[in-house]
Amino acid sequence: MINPTHHPELRSWVSSANTPETDFPIQNLPFGVAHITANSPARVCVAIGDQALDLQALTAHALLQGLAQEAAHACEGGRLNGLMALGAAHHGALRAQLSALLAVGSPHQALVQRCLVPQAQLRMVLPAQIGDFSDFFTSIHHATNSGRLARPDNPLLPNFKHLPVAYHSRSSSIVIDGTPCPRPHGQTKPAGSTHPVFGPTRCLDFECEVGLFMGQGNALGTPIPLQEAQDHMFGLTLLNDWSARDMQSWESQPLGPFLAKSFMTSLSPWVVTMEALAPFRTPAADRGTDAPALLAYLNDTQDRANGGLQLDLEISLQTQGMRELGLAHHVISRPKFEDQYWTLAQMVAHQTSNGCNLQAGDLIGSGTVSGPRAGELGCLKEITRDGQEQIALPSGESRTYLQAGDEVVFQARCQREGFVSLGFGRCAGRVLA
Repeated sequence: MINPTHHPELRSWVSSANTPETDFPIQNLPFGVAHITANSPARVCVAIGDQALDLQALTAHALLQGLAQEAAHACEGGRLNGLMALGAAHHGALRAQLSALLAVGSPHQALVQRCLVPQAQLRMVLPAQIGDFSDFFTSIHHATNSGRLARPDNPLLPNFKHLPVAYHSRSSSIVIDGTPCPRPHGQTKPAGSTHPVFGPTRCLDFECEVGLFMGQGNALGTPIPLQEAQDHMFGLTLLNDWSARDMQSWESQPLGPFLAKSFMTSLSPWVVTMEALAPFRTPAADRGTDAPALLAYLNDTQDRANGGLQLDLEISLQTQGMRELGLAHHVISRPKFEDQYWTLAQMVAHQTSNGCNLQAGDLIGSGTVSGPRAGELGCLKEITRDGQEQIALPSGESRTYLQAGDEVVFQARCQREGFVSLGFGRCAGRVLA
């Protein structure tokens, strides 16, 4: 729902929050967790421009009231799980009062200013204790492109248009932006060989995804109806599902990904709330004229009308050679999240349809975000057609898959006429030797 916190004329007394290029205007106010000093315990912070508001320091001034005060106290453990579990009424109350305190004309500016810390000073950590992580497969373009490489005559498997496919992934190896990526070892089966070998992957890839943090959970045995799924979502982050393609193709026979995915998953540190994203909702992607009828538990008029999200992603790459030449990261793709075949709400409804219980802080990955055009693909497997084509880089180098020293950066932005655009920060990782 659009409310006064989204007003395009709203401005903050934090001047850096009013620049057109900022990811964090006052209309955003994403949550994160950080160590403010080297030895301090982690604290929940709110991004505003190039600053971060220390929520624990703010509560000491007794400026928050009612539900907002309860929400702030739930953050005192240095993780967002407590806040996530409270639900939308508490999230909204805290967001509204923070907006008022940071807006131009706030009578409490002097007090609030004491609670600001430069973001450059922070050491960000994972925003929540992630109990479980499910990774979906919801882009029809990614599914078709990947399938065509293995099954040219039958690229899209028959269940894709009937349900949002997913697998249960590994939460212990989820890391924060900036964490280096070690090259994983595993079994692969080289072309023409009759036996597998063990060693480092030769086909290290990224997957550009959107991560959904769950808010209030559900009891075991009690599904979340599609019509109520939005009420259980807290916010979104950027997610890099690092993948070893040669390991994946060998081990995924017949079950799904295992060692090819579980070695590392990267997240951006700031969680943009679903409320902040309200102005950028859009109709769900067109299912096409040949789509089968949706089963009732995955079909809702409101979800079809506004279950999508106008979110533009950007993938850039910088090699060690580019850094030595002083060359900036080179943009290699710009996927659009609105092209996803299945909506976030459908993912939640499907996962809980068998009675599976989700908990506050659980993470859901959207699966690779890919569009219908060449410049909108979300992984190297698609971009290079599994190594058959090369990406030319400004340094004169080329890539099919990632090499030592390569740094991948994801960024994203929501834009719509009549509203202030907002971003997600970045999700970056550099491949170790």
